[in-house]
Amino acid sequence: MPSIQRVRPAGKRKKKVLGPARTLGRDQFEAMDLNGRVEAIRSLTQIGLMHVAEEIDRDVLELAGPRYRRKGEDFAYRRHGTNPGSVRLAGQRMAVRVPRVRGPEGEVQLPSYEAFHSGTEFSEAGFRRVLYGVSCRNYEAAAEAVPGAIGLSSSTVSRQFKEVSKARLKEFQERDLSGFDVVSIVMDGKSFADDEMVLAVGVTESGEKVMLGFVQTATENSPVIKAFLRSLVDRGLDVSQGVLVVIDGSTGFRAGVRQAFKKVALVQRCQWHKRENVVKHVAKCEQAHWRKRLQRAYERPTYAEAMRELKKIHRELLEINISAARSLEEGLEETLTLHRLGVFAQLGISLKTSNCIESINSMAEGICGKVDRWRNSDQKHRWFAAALLDIEPRLRRVRGYRHLPKLRAALIRELRIKVDDVTISKAA
Repeated sequence: MPSIQRVRPAGKRKKKVLGPARTLGRDQFEAMDLNGRVEAIRSLTQIGLMHVAEEIDRDVLELAGPRYRRKGEDFAYRRHGTNPGSVRLAGQRMAVRVPRVRGPEGEVQLPSYEAFHSGTEFSEAGFRRVLYGVSCRNYEAAAEAVPGAIGLSSSTVSRQFKEVSKARLKEFQERDLSGFDVVSIVMDGKSFADDEMVLAVGVTESGEKVMLGFVQTATENSPVIKAFLRSLVDRGLDVSQGVLVVIDGSTGFRAGVRQAFKKVALVQRCQWHKRENVVKHVAKCEQAHWRKRLQRAYERPTYAEAMRELKKIHRELLEINISAARSLEEGLEETLTLHRLGVFAQLGISLKTSNCIESINSMAEGICGKVDRWRNSDQKHRWFAAALLDIEPRLRRVRGYRHLPKLRAALIRELRIKVDDVTISKAA
């Protein structure tokens, strides 16, 4: 498929245009091996059916020679009528007649037919149709209208989608994490009916976002979070050089991170959640005022300035609303971790809140929200994993990613991690 290139002609608005079309010559097609020809033919269904017959006849010709050949010619095999069969083209099963060839040892399997017939029946296009909201009941109407297509019933499509999504879930759960140099982890939960899926997204030192994994839980309790984070380490996640964990302020999250990562992690509590937790204690007519005060305090560039402003707000809140003051005081230090590390000005816009994962959960909701009824845990896991794998390639690098090595160096210093001088110089 041609890649999308964005160009902006002089004086005109930005447009999306497709790249140059790829033309396949007959000589190039003939030079391909069997698998290459199979994939090329499958790209166009109508022409593909014609070429399917050509490929099958090619095998028959090599085995049994030309039709109506003389008996005296040196061929050990002979034609023996046809059988009904089917091939996969454009994500659909197409009925075809398959020539039979027999030899001294009986029926001979034709390699080209086996190649077109084998493999999963559900194409990537079909999988995405269902993932993006086409119900299995309406799949036949949404699929390409090709006369003779078979296997488009709702039950068949549902079964095939389940098989493919189960494979996606297995791929997601068993993905090796040792190749990702993760410097920060953002965690948050997403509701699925009466349950919650806690998702962990890693931010690599080069700024890419990686779906690390998720766990199903009724509440954000520390034993579940601890076991979940340890499972990521078991899959190869390396946090030995320190990691910044961004959470929403849940005590279960905080305790789980401390128990799982011990002395190699610092927590950055989401400033947005802290601000909203504080202002909800005051009267509605005063919430806008205190929200602006807290926002300005957190935007101070240095730790000393931000802490001074927040303590001033805390003293004022003690006079008018003790509950709001206590809410601000709880975990206040961890809302200023980026300030304390000296990288707030460079990375605060990306890591001071859990907005990164909120955006991912919103995109996942756009896919999973089309499901009318969650029948069991397996269905929730399959859909969530499929949605995350679909979203991941489209994620942009975090803003300020060029400063992530500074965060790594600051973590090493703050946590007093012993590493060689070469590692420290690279991080700095």
